Amino acid sequence: MNQKLDPGNLFPDLSLSLVGGESMNLPGDLSNPMTLALFYRGHW
Repeated sequence: MNQKLDPGNLFPDLSLSLVGGESMNLPGDLSNPMTLALFYRGHW
């Protein structure tokens, strides 16, 4: 994503690889439309 979201913009569709080999699609896999997503890059 090369630009910020403004109020009223829809969150773009993302596919994330999870630990354990599973994947998650945002926002499609969320059960609640009011969700906070925290992205942590882990320890390097």
